[in-house]
Amino acid sequence: MRTNGLGLPVAVVLTGGEVSDVKDYGPVMAEPGPQPKVLLGDKGYDADAILADLEDRGIAAVIPPKRNGKVQPVIDGYIYALRNLVERRFSKLKHSRRLATRCDKNADSYIGFILIASARLWVRHFVNRI
Repeated sequence: MRTNGLGLPVAVVLTGGEVSDVKDYGPVMAEPGPQPKVLLGDKGYDADAILADLEDRGIAAVIPPKRNGKVQPVIDGYIYALRNLVERRFSKLKHSRRLATRCDKNADSYIGFILIASARLWVRHFVNRI
């Protein structure tokens, strides 16, 4: 899932639960939508291919390095702390029991409900903001 600066979903791609972050990076970044300026990711995104792609796109990577990495770059802890917004939005999506329990039988209905729940997050953000 790709989010905006407020942690609201912008692009969603459904992958298998056992798929690593490295494999689902490409499909998410290929989705239409605004190009991010910064990628806030966990250690699962610390891969040479992802970091090279981000550099080619001109996207700043704020990804903590894995412990076994040869190069240990320093990341901005303040910016990395903003990743909490994204994690909280995932938590809000899981307030829908249907998403949290994954009880849909096929991928189309599951992704459809993810989109409905995402739209609810966007609506909640804009209602009564005047």
